[in-house]
Amino acid sequence: MGLNETVYNLIFKRTSTMTLACIASAFFFERTFDLVTESFFEKYNEGKLWKHIKDKYQQ
Repeated sequence: MGLNETVYNLIFKRTSTMTLACIASAFFFERTFDLVTESFFEKYNEGKLWKHIKDKYQQ
């Protein structure tokens, strides 16, 4: 049995398992994308964000 047949039998054969796989993959993609973009934003704006400069302005 090849990989294609195994994936088909485990995930795509029934609509319920395919729907669950789509929801789970969308959730994990969203979390990963959010973490990557947040990391990029903070790295790109190093020293410009409030959490980096608040010590200069707080009493």
